[in-house]
Amino acid sequence: QAQLAESGGGSVQPGRSLRLSCAVSLDWGSSDYALAWFRQSPGKEVEGVAGRSSNGFIRYGDSVKGRFTVSLDNSKTTFSLEMTNLRPEDSGIYFCAARAGSVAYLLIDKYTRRGQGTQVTVSS
Repeated sequence: QAQLAESGGGSVQPGRSLRLSCAVSLDWGSSDYALAWFRQSPGKEVEGVAGRSSNGFIRYGDSVKGRFTVSLDNSKTTFSLEMTNLRPEDSGIYFCAARAGSVAYLLIDKYTRRGQGTQVTVSS
């Protein structure tokens, strides 16, 4: 059973940093899969934050470029999202997702597994 579990959310002031982690446990029998981070705020659609393709290629959503960084550890069990210079509009529930296949689309409909999510609140 494929499982994804996020941690690290919390409340921070604007301009501060926060690191989210996603524990990855996939039993697909292949290393050809992509991982991504998404977020959702009340009344808004799910937004793609960043994705990592199976070959290591990484793409970011326009609103987070230059501020957020994703990484996957060597064991491929922890997918992290480092967020810096946080803004109030970054607030929302952040969740990680996985899909079989190499491309990390930033479209939630392309993903077949997702975690429960962790809340991030940026407020002064």
